[in-house]
Amino acid sequence: MDTAAGTHWRRPGPTPTQQRRDLIVGLAVTVLAITSLTLTRGTGVFLLGPPPSFVEQLLWAVAVGLPLIWRRRFPVTATLVISVAFVAAQARSVPETRVTTGVLFAAIYTLGAWGQDRRLARRVRIGVIAAMFGWLGIWYSVNLGNLLADPPPDAFADAAGPIPPLVAALLSDALFNILFFGFAYFFGEIAWLAARREHELQAQAEELRRSQAEAREHAVVGERVRIARELHDVVAHHVSVMGVQAAACRRVLDRDPAKARTALTAVEESARTAVDELRRMLGVLRARNQEPDTVEPPAGISRVATVIERAREIGLRATLGVYGDPVPIPESISQAAYRIVQEAVTNTLKHAVAATTLDVRIRYLAHEVEVDVTDDGRSSGTTNADGVGLVGMRERVAAHGGTLEVGPRAAGGWRVRTRLPLPLTERPAA
Repeated sequence: MDTAAGTHWRRPGPTPTQQRRDLIVGLAVTVLAITSLTLTRGTGVFLLGPPPSFVEQLLWAVAVGLPLIWRRRFPVTATLVISVAFVAAQARSVPETRVTTGVLFAAIYTLGAWGQDRRLARRVRIGVIAAMFGWLGIWYSVNLGNLLADPPPDAFADAAGPIPPLVAALLSDALFNILFFGFAYFFGEIAWLAARREHELQAQAEELRRSQAEAREHAVVGERVRIARELHDVVAHHVSVMGVQAAACRRVLDRDPAKARTALTAVEESARTAVDELRRMLGVLRARNQEPDTVEPPAGISRVATVIERAREIGLRATLGVYGDPVPIPESISQAAYRIVQEAVTNTLKHAVAATTLDVRIRYLAHEVEVDVTDDGRSSGTTNADGVGLVGMRERVAAHGGTLEVGPRAAGGWRVRTRLPLPLTERPAA
């Protein structure tokens, strides 16, 4: 019934509460053994033979019952002491056997349930059971000879059945002892296995609690990263657009008020759009307490044209090309594509020197959607590969198992190209 994992586990010792209970049980059983001894003497029936003095009988009853006080603290020692005292008491013909037999059962059971060294506990129990059967054989061999030499006149007078009376008595006694010691051994082993499994369940529960705590922490970190990425995409793009428009307004304010007015209008629209997107983000964050249809859907690939239009208002020759048959794509992929275009345009406005053209191409391929953004500007030298914008793009692409290419073009300018795989249900025919 033992396992490899259970062999190395040592059951912790009894708690102070369990030790106090053992003290009470040991004392109570000792008193009960003395009471049973007194009642047995009162019947005058001494099946084991003429008993010793009453004082000696009391001592043997105490010697068998009192070690139960230490049965869980020192199970091996308690079992050996109880077994030796039990055999010695029977050898001295002490008439009390009912309570002491139960004490022997409890000792063997406790050794199986609380023995920390499983190999030693198993050997001691097997040794004690073998010694008890040896003692039973010795007792029968001595008393059986006396019974056969001088049988009582009314012995087995009412016996009936196919088995001879003496053989039936021997087999009945042997069967009782086999069941007695077998149950003591079996239930002790079951109790130890139950304790080990409880320990494993507690360890698994603790591991589960730690895993849940780590998962919650990772979820919080992931949510913070997502919010930071969204805030950067929204704020950086629109602030960059407003900065470019404000600079244009400053340059033409005196000589061309109409253009300055147009630039200020663009600044106003960009600010309004930024505020709207921030409100949408806040709405998504509060979506748990709102109905799903009250939250405005996030910007997706269908709104890329708006980004291109703002780039044109700033003065870039921006073009948008869509190739292939557009198909409905998941909202998360659509939003990722939109944010990548938005970040690429923002980088063109912030870092590309003398950029005049911007080309955005969206291709619907057989198994993926491709977004390609190029410009003809020169790098300002301030581009940081570990910047928040580029990191955000990489995170978005990695979340969908896509690929991202960012860098200068051989013909001049800068390119941002990503491919996002489509789910099987969204893939168009090749």
